[in-house]
Amino acid sequence: MANGSIYQLIEDCEATHKGLYKFYAAVMIIIVMLALPLNMSILHLFIFKLKFWKSNTNNVFLFNLVLADMLLLFSLPIKAYNYIQGERRNSNDAVCKAMLFMLFLNRGASIAFLTVTSIDRYFNVVHPGRKNLLKALKKSPHISIFIWLLLLPLTIPTMLKNFDCCNSHKSDGNQEDTLIKDVVDSLREAVFFTQIVIPFVILVYCTVHIVNRLRKKTVGDRTKLRRAVFLVTTVMVVFSLCFLPCTIARAVLLVARVQEWHESYQDKATVAFDGLMVLSYLDCLLDPLVYCLSSTKFKALYLSTYFPFLLKDGPLPMDSSTGNTTPNPKRNNVI
Repeated sequence: MANGSIYQLIEDCEATHKGLYKFYAAVMIIIVMLALPLNMSILHLFIFKLKFWKSNTNNVFLFNLVLADMLLLFSLPIKAYNYIQGERRNSNDAVCKAMLFMLFLNRGASIAFLTVTSIDRYFNVVHPGRKNLLKALKKSPHISIFIWLLLLPLTIPTMLKNFDCCNSHKSDGNQEDTLIKDVVDSLREAVFFTQIVIPFVILVYCTVHIVNRLRKKTVGDRTKLRRAVFLVTTVMVVFSLCFLPCTIARAVLLVARVQEWHESYQDKATVAFDGLMVLSYLDCLLDPLVYCLSSTKFKALYLSTYFPFLLKDGPLPMDSSTGNTTPNPKRNNVI
């Protein structure tokens, strides 16, 4: 394939490696098949068992985190279909913008609630006696509603086809409206990077201080301390695995655009970015596992509700008023 035809395919949002994009589509379908029932089952527990809106814990944040992940999953089959057809975006303008809106709103919400949950855990562990605004607000849905509303205007700049096709700051030889286009492109890219870089810095700060605090504690159950350290470290690893690679790939792609690298290098950067964006969708599967099923109590509730045969002594008795399980001191924990 000639270089000119490769460049034209990139500009037209056509897949230059159709076999590879079909593989990307298969990965997204597998993610949906695994993550959708998991997220739906956890939402069922939050609503009908835990009654999260009455809880004084961070269940409200976790509910919104899982909700954001599940809404994002509904967009992936359309994305997978486009990849199978050899298109990097939907050819219908309305569907394309709706897809970008769903993808970035719900991914942004997922990152936001993940970050807020980590901040809440930071205050509980590092500053357990200190009063803070988050501790007061988390008892009501107002902060969750505020986060969703805040993300709406931040999502609007991404609802353009040239973002989905990675065509920001492209050189088209037309000098008219160049300044306006550059401002819009820069704003759009700033939103993309801000949604990831700032939460990552916050997560690193919270994780380091939580780990240091837990390691300095000389009293308490050492097993619980090790489990807590493992959990916050795992959260950091999951975030780094899902979101940092696509952020780096996006930065490389922008450099390739601005510096007008050879078409073949731009093509490789584009394909790599699309593949790492698919990797970021794995967050929809890992979030419930890390935040929900890593809790011994929640895991016991989950197993007693959906897989009671995995419990050694049968289902855990349930407190109907709170949705919490009542432990039996004579029985062992879940498998």
